[in-house]
Amino acid sequence: EFSPEYQDRWPNAEIVGADALDCESLAKTMEGVHTAFYLMQSMFVRQEEDDPVQRQIAGNFRRAAETAGLQRIIFLDRLGEAQDDATPGPGNGTTVAQELAGGKVPTTVLRTAFVIGAGSATYELISHLVKNLRVIPIPRWAKKQCQPISVHDVIEYLVGVLENDATAGKVFDIGGSEVLTYEEMLKTQARLLGRKRYFPPFPISSIRGLAYRASLATPVTAPIILSLMQWAQADVVCKNNDIRSFVPFQPNSFEGALRKAMSREEQDDVHTRWSDEYPLASELPLKLDELRERPRYVCSYSLLTQKDRSSLFRSLCRIGGNEGWFNSNWMWRLRGACDRLLMGVGTARGRRSESELRLHDVIDFWRVEKLETDRILRLRAEMKVPGKAWLEFVLSGEKDGNRLTITAYFQPHGLAGTIYWYAFLPSHHFIFNDIIRQIEKRS
Repeated sequence: EFSPEYQDRWPNAEIVGADALDCESLAKTMEGVHTAFYLMQSMFVRQEEDDPVQRQIAGNFRRAAETAGLQRIIFLDRLGEAQDDATPGPGNGTTVAQELAGGKVPTTVLRTAFVIGAGSATYELISHLVKNLRVIPIPRWAKKQCQPISVHDVIEYLVGVLENDATAGKVFDIGGSEVLTYEEMLKTQARLLGRKRYFPPFPISSIRGLAYRASLATPVTAPIILSLMQWAQADVVCKNNDIRSFVPFQPNSFEGALRKAMSREEQDDVHTRWSDEYPLASELPLKLDELRERPRYVCSYSLLTQKDRSSLFRSLCRIGGNEGWFNSNWMWRLRGACDRLLMGVGTARGRRSESELRLHDVIDFWRVEKLETDRILRLRAEMKVPGKAWLEFVLSGEKDGNRLTITAYFQPHGLAGTIYWYAFLPSHHFIFNDIIRQIEKRS
């Protein structure tokens, strides 16, 4: 789904869409293309796992590239202990790398360790652990070595291999200028933030339990933390520096990467974020407009105001995140805390930006499903709930002013969904009327 805001973000780019599970539609988007960057690997997939969907997508991409006559594919892969060969192909690298390199189109694979940048899961995990915990237990595997890399350096390498045809058909390890332990990475962040923290050794190395506890102290969800911790069980360092002879430049230090990320956050200038990826689920999200029938349960509240419509829309688009839900924040936080205990996303994800809102952005445990300037903001629930839920804000002009309406939609799953709706129904009158009054007041 593409909207005009995508074209605003990349005014000099032609933007096209395709279904990665449909080889024919992929081939159409590649017509006239010389090189394709493959950046579709999920954060939730472990390196040693053979995910059939990921393999199918990569296979479709390879076949589409061959049909369209592409000259090269460039793939950003994970760096791992089991990867040694410098030539992509069957039996080497992740299953995605094997699929992409198994065809006629020369594939360049860049294998990277943890990427540090504003909005990256690794950076936010490290940053919030240091900010929120005075004592940070250090398990044995935190002594393993890692070669983290700045997202700016990743882009430098991606563009560099594109500009150098001699890199076609090769595999390169890319990393920052330092090799550190995970404990040293945490201590560096604590020093930059000026926080005195304690790092005692922790005898229990159960990553599942550690991931769950870390998710309660950070915005990053437990499944993503678990994936990162599973990756960190072995040393994640570059085995060679061959890339330096093809793309010669000095990568950032870990501290330099942290400083760049912190600066972006301070300027509220985070372009993309780990939360852009949808939560791990068994089905694609269903949009409200795609329902065959109106949801079973609907409730609406509205307010007529003399305030300017643009001002009202700007006000409602600042909802969630650090700003909170204007009032009754304790109720939203309590609902978010219950969701995190159930391994849901909770409200800690916050927002990508406090001042800007885009289609598909995350707002706590909601995601922006529809956004029409000065008219509609529709949010789709991503919390644990026995059904599907939406929250919609609509602005409409009337003879006596502008009407702001908030509507909750809920399609229950069985009896549990019905009980859930009626259990929360008494609070709707208070919460939703309060929200629209606060939006009007702050506009």
